Amino acid sequence: MPEEKKITEYKKKDHKSRRYYQRDKYERVVLLGNPNVGKSVIFGLLTGKYVTVSNYPGTTVEVTYGNIAIGDKRFTVIDLPGVNSLIPMSEDERVTRDILLKDKPDVVTLVADTKNLKRALMLLIQLSEMELSCILDLNMEDEARASGIEIDYHRLSALLNIEVITTVAPQRKGISKLKEAILNPRHPSINTNYGDIIEEYVKKISKFLLDTNISKRSIALMILSGDETLKDWLMANLKPDAIRKIEELRDEAQSSFKEPLIHVIGHNRIKLAEEIIKHVLKKGPPEAGFFAQRLGRWTMHPVAGVPFLLLVLSGFYMFVGELGAGILVDFLEELIFGRYLNPAIEKTVRAVIPIAFIQDLFVGEYGIFTMALTYAVGIILPITATFFMAFGFLEDSGYLPRIAVISNRAFRFLGLNGKAVLPMVLGLGCGTMATMTTRILETKRERVIATFLIALTIPCSAQLGVIFGMLGPLSIRATLWWAGCIMLIFILAGYLASKIVIGEEPDFFMELPPIRFPRMGNIIIKTLSRIEWYLKEAVPLFVLGTVILFAFDRIKLLGWLEVAASPVVELFLGLPAKTTEAFLMGFLRRDYGAAGLFDLSRQGLLNENQVIVSLVTLTLFVPCLANFFMIIKERGIKTAALMFALIIPFAVLVGGSVNYLLKLFN
Repeated sequence: MPEEKKITEYKKKDHKSRRYYQRDKYERVVLLGNPNVGKSVIFGLLTGKYVTVSNYPGTTVEVTYGNIAIGDKRFTVIDLPGVNSLIPMSEDERVTRDILLKDKPDVVTLVADTKNLKRALMLLIQLSEMELSCILDLNMEDEARASGIEIDYHRLSALLNIEVITTVAPQRKGISKLKEAILNPRHPSINTNYGDIIEEYVKKISKFLLDTNISKRSIALMILSGDETLKDWLMANLKPDAIRKIEELRDEAQSSFKEPLIHVIGHNRIKLAEEIIKHVLKKGPPEAGFFAQRLGRWTMHPVAGVPFLLLVLSGFYMFVGELGAGILVDFLEELIFGRYLNPAIEKTVRAVIPIAFIQDLFVGEYGIFTMALTYAVGIILPITATFFMAFGFLEDSGYLPRIAVISNRAFRFLGLNGKAVLPMVLGLGCGTMATMTTRILETKRERVIATFLIALTIPCSAQLGVIFGMLGPLSIRATLWWAGCIMLIFILAGYLASKIVIGEEPDFFMELPPIRFPRMGNIIIKTLSRIEWYLKEAVPLFVLGTVILFAFDRIKLLGWLEVAASPVVELFLGLPAKTTEAFLMGFLRRDYGAAGLFDLSRQGLLNENQVIVSLVTLTLFVPCLANFFMIIKERGIKTAALMFALIIPFAVLVGGSVNYLLKLFN
């Protein structure tokens, strides 16, 4: 891309972000901190129910914001993604740094896990270099005390020259003091010195920089650290000659050191953080219960941890799959919608609207009420709600990071890390929701690979129920063929994707909180907030998909597709022509396709080999329409179209291969 075009696009994006965060004249409070420190809980306690979750302009990274009033002042509180550094190594960290750089907050509330004060101080040192007004919130103070950690926060406040507050977010302790501290932010007084050479080049580079929302010194240190994500900002704000001179100075500085400057600067920050901790931290015997300590160790054991993981995942799936996708879906879809709502709505629409075309649009076979809202609320919402509740339980119990750690080695082979196990498990409940949660992965490469594997190989819970219903009456051979094919394709597709999809492979590390029993009140608050998010994000996609299907049906395109695909289905896959309709309906909803195959099997139109071929093909076939639109939203139209173009022929190719193998082995 030519430099002028890149500068123009960057300025457009910068304007969008400023407009996004400057909708009103409220002062801005940013909640910043490492991952898993309780920022979101504190955000909920500060802002209450009325919040908005949106993607930061030009990214898939979520930023949550809401308004509060403290005394006679009004604030917009912005909950940023958890980060480990302000020199970006992931999209989350880049968004956080960009907000500080382009939309200077009035107050930065640094939320820290009291048990890991050093990690928070590493961020605070960078905030001090940026010359931003801060307060420090030592959260999870009860867990630190249970671990035998005691912080002299009065002395820490004096050393840092900022307000230091202690909170226990789930118990709502310290929130009122936190609100008072927001009214009194100060610049941290942390003096950093990186040696004569680095300090000399910081001054030289600073001369070429313009005044901005953060200090020239902090930007110079980012440049010396090799922060390539700053290049667009530099191109938009400096002349090419100045950028070239800055790059020459950076290279000159690096030539004076054997190791990368980012390591030299990082080591100095670590030493300074450790020096501060020496003056304020006391370590005593842990107060945590014996059983909790042992359980925490067992869940991480390389042998004992695996069956524990399988037990937890089984319980997770049973809760979401049986309660959510079974009992609750049956109650809402069949009783509430099927018996009461849909008949009443259909009767009203047909009585009020005389035009048949409009009637069918709202309450016909592909109607907005009878299909889109029934699917979104009657079918997917119960699955989503139970998943969010189970996910919140794992989140608050401290076991969620342990799942990622245990499965990390296996997922490395697929170009992912242990965090990817979470979207995969969710995919067994609902692929649409699983695609959303790939946002927890740090790099674009990982999110693309995970989205592809979910779309290709992970059957949703509703589809699984029908599949197991078809396999149940058959021999164990049929189940092994189906499961073996899907597992083999999962591993092969993941391995090939890891070699083809370009991008960085970030280091994997996670904070391991202690095992604890979650508070139901906190889980319910989180679940309700996420359900509200789902209704805003996903329901419009169901409506859009239904309208498109309605249009295809009206112009006879659906019928034409059935006729066009029948030769491939009959000759290559060895299936009856009627299965074509099942595959097309599988794109509408995967379980609809499986239900069509189930009906054919029940009528005796499919033998055992044909059941295996049809189920393998349908499982690998394109995701449902709602999931497809979610892929477009998350990954972009080009990536979604490419996945679509790869998955359809690949599913047919695998199905045909299985057909010939089954015939070969009789």
